[in-house]
Amino acid sequence: MAADLSQIVKAYDVRGVVPDQWDETLAELFGAAFVRVTEADAIVVGHDMRPSSPGLATAFARGASRLGADVTLIGLCSTDQLYFASGQFDLPGAMFTASHNPAQYNGIKMCRAGAAPVGQDTGLADIRALVERWTDEGAPEPAATEGTISERDTLQDYAAHLKSLVDLRAIRPLKVVVDAGNGMGGHTVPTVFGGLPLDVVPMYFELDGTFPNHEANPLDPKNIVDLQERVRAEGADLGIAFDGDADRCFVVDENGDPVSPSAITALVAARELAKNPGGTVIHNLITSWSVPEVVRENGGTPVRTRVGHSFIKEEMAKTGAIFGGEHSAHYYFKDFWNADTGMLAALHVLAALGGQEGPLSGLVAAYDRYASSGEINSTVADQNARLAAVKAAFADRDGVTLDELDGLTATSADWWFNLRASNTEPLLRLNVEARDTPTMSTLRDEVLSLIRA
Repeated sequence: MAADLSQIVKAYDVRGVVPDQWDETLAELFGAAFVRVTEADAIVVGHDMRPSSPGLATAFARGASRLGADVTLIGLCSTDQLYFASGQFDLPGAMFTASHNPAQYNGIKMCRAGAAPVGQDTGLADIRALVERWTDEGAPEPAATEGTISERDTLQDYAAHLKSLVDLRAIRPLKVVVDAGNGMGGHTVPTVFGGLPLDVVPMYFELDGTFPNHEANPLDPKNIVDLQERVRAEGADLGIAFDGDADRCFVVDENGDPVSPSAITALVAARELAKNPGGTVIHNLITSWSVPEVVRENGGTPVRTRVGHSFIKEEMAKTGAIFGGEHSAHYYFKDFWNADTGMLAALHVLAALGGQEGPLSGLVAAYDRYASSGEINSTVADQNARLAAVKAAFADRDGVTLDELDGLTATSADWWFNLRASNTEPLLRLNVEARDTPTMSTLRDEVLSLIRA
């Protein structure tokens, strides 16, 4: 019987525990299936700092080359560095990482040429079906002429490309604390920030896929405590934290206070619209009201989408959008093949801060206009039943509109909330925003009482 990959093939990527759920034997089959589905005659492969990553990446390359594809191994890289290579060389790519998951996990993020995403509906389901078949029937026959495997370092080219998109040469000197969380930011930041008027205070730059200091997930408040304390102790202008594969960045101001990803989205949107007047900006439906407001104020067109990188990238391609942002600190740029890059967002923040004299807290205040709950997760036995209960409670309320673009969104003149089911866990995720904190708190508590009844 064919292998069951349902536990490791997710909506957008492959992810699971190594070697319990998958190993180098399966990685080799994934490499072969990737080439078969993308019909690629050449691909690019990179990996993060996890102990299992080099072996898995090499096995994937072996499977791809057996089916005739030439493979360029770019070695240690961030996920957005792999997207850069895919875009620059116009080749399909595969990145071995499990982002912020614990050390025993690993995964594959795959893209077509030009960094176009591979998800369930764009090839991942077909890749899974082939791997399942081959584990049952045996590996596919090798090509008459097997492909080559070569190595190439892309870090300098990646850094140069990013710095060509944001001019930091004329900014005032800034002191910035960077927490790489023992992830790939420790590899990319020294080269990208090198030569800029920045005094960089490094934290946890040692590449270590066992994450000895804290999880490399800066969206969890406990993982930025060290950064917040160091920013205050150093008297720094700001702090930046990257996740494990360094495709997301999280910012704290000079007081160590977190800057919401919605405020960063609005700030970068305003900068991108100054370069591209009248452009379209994508935002998912749980970014702040301030994002579409700022986009309109700067002459742009905001477009609201579902949560998730495949929806954002699809909408960017369809609308020709110049930029897109998510509440989860993913930032997408037309100048970067519509792919997400936390590093480019970080450069925009540094340029905006260094281009004026005030502190970051003052700069972002213009973009942080409402009271927000942040994302609150509740474990529930029956997601659909609890969603239905919340919908029923708000269905007939005066002045409230409901939509179900992604979960349930309820909107009134003074507040909105969104309630979504997790795809992978028995959780409901709640986000609430209101014009003031008391209104937000009251609404948050009411919805949570319905969810947890």
